[in-house]
Amino acid sequence: MRSGVLIAVATVILTFGLVGCQKAGVDAGSSASPGSTAPAASAPQHAPVQVLAGTKLAVRLDQALSTARNRAGDKFEATLEAPVAIEGREVLSKGARVAGHVTTSSPSGRLKGRAVIGITLDSIEQNGRTVPISTSLDTRVSAAHKKHNLGFIGGGAGAGALIGAIAGGGTGAAIGAGAGAAAGTGVAAATGKREVEIPAETVFTFRLKEPVEL
Repeated sequence: MRSGVLIAVATVILTFGLVGCQKAGVDAGSSASPGSTAPAASAPQHAPVQVLAGTKLAVRLDQALSTARNRAGDKFEATLEAPVAIEGREVLSKGARVAGHVTTSSPSGRLKGRAVIGITLDSIEQNGRTVPISTSLDTRVSAAHKKHNLGFIGGGAGAGALIGAIAGGGTGAAIGAGAGAAAGTGVAAATGKREVEIPAETVFTFRLKEPVEL
């Protein structure tokens, strides 16, 4: 009989122990913040996309460029004028920052020679990072020197000869012709330089020479 009592007491203790464990589990669960949720899964990352060689990049210059001021190696900045999309997905947005440099700059000579300036792009910003790029060149050439420059020289000589002839005959004509030619050359030299001037906000279109992964 004594053993039966012990068994009954052990059963009661075990039962209360199980009930206490279950209650503790419920209390622990209820103590969590009502608004708490499981950690959110990280946003899916887009797979890298390749922009193929030959893709056009239209950019708008931020500053003016000129053969009179700029030299090869000078840097310039621009903004992407139109977005670039690959298979319906926009990979480069309008307004993206672009950097480039002057590849060549040759000022105009006096009375002869044309001014030439060439530019290319070096990098573009995408999602906060700078991506190196290699693009085609764009070259601008000044207009040819007009024939009226030579006309200034000849006209100056003719006028000088006429004044010299009136003043002192043949010898005066020769002196006047020389003076007139010099004056005509001076006028042409002062006005004969033709530089390439590219205003700010000018839009250029380049092509990628190599594919770019974005």
